[in-house]
Amino acid sequence: MSQLELEDEVQDDLKRATGEFVKDENDANKLSRVLQLTGFSDPVYAEAYVTVHHYDIVLDVTVINRTKETLQNLCLELATMGDLKLVERPQNYTLATESSKQIKANIKVSSTETGVIFGNIVYESSNVLERTVVVLNDIHIDIMDYISPAVCSEAAFRTMWAEFEWENKVAVNTVIQDEKGFLDHIIKSTNMKCLTAPSALENECGFLAANLYAKSVFGEDALVNLSIEKQSDGKLSGYIRIRSKTQGIALSLGDKITLKQKGGN
Repeated sequence: MSQLELEDEVQDDLKRATGEFVKDENDANKLSRVLQLTGFSDPVYAEAYVTVHHYDIVLDVTVINRTKETLQNLCLELATMGDLKLVERPQNYTLATESSKQIKANIKVSSTETGVIFGNIVYESSNVLERTVVVLNDIHIDIMDYISPAVCSEAAFRTMWAEFEWENKVAVNTVIQDEKGFLDHIIKSTNMKCLTAPSALENECGFLAANLYAKSVFGEDALVNLSIEKQSDGKLSGYIRIRSKTQGIALSLGDKITLKQKGGN
């Protein structure tokens, strides 16, 4: 390899290490991670690009001064709820008329629990004696960023199912009328792996039971049992039970399933 190729290889390794390379990263995926933090009529407009690197969340906040005044001591004040911790408080800035500023904020994640980041933008201007506060929209951290499909034996699944103390039970409520189609939808929505053999799911008998399993980046186990029955009117009924050693996974995964199970998208 030439010196140039070696340097490119090192750069690629660095990008992988810092999370810049994401396999399915495309324009649509990037846009889905841009969150509007303030309204269009607010004197300061802000939006955040959220990047998740396992234990770290990076907020790249763009702040735009939409007033005709220079804003002084402008500060992005953030607070967290859940197992999230702000690494350092962003510094103060002076923002000229109709100019913009990129502010980065780093947040550490310590467990797989749906957390919330909220805060304000505070600034001073010459024609207002006291500091002005613009309240930001909340940023909800998605549990799916921390869960990946995993495999375990049936015996291990049963042992964990018996041992885990946290259970969340979600009633099936969906417009999907095909049992296998509903199972596939839940697998896709929860980013889990189906442990039940395909041969056990093939027959059309009006009943379906399947076990799903996933692990978090923190080594936590997530177990799901899906039991559904087709009613005489064609609708599906039953329950989705989630078990975990931690309350955060059981509640967050239950909320995700409740939100996603109704439709087919």
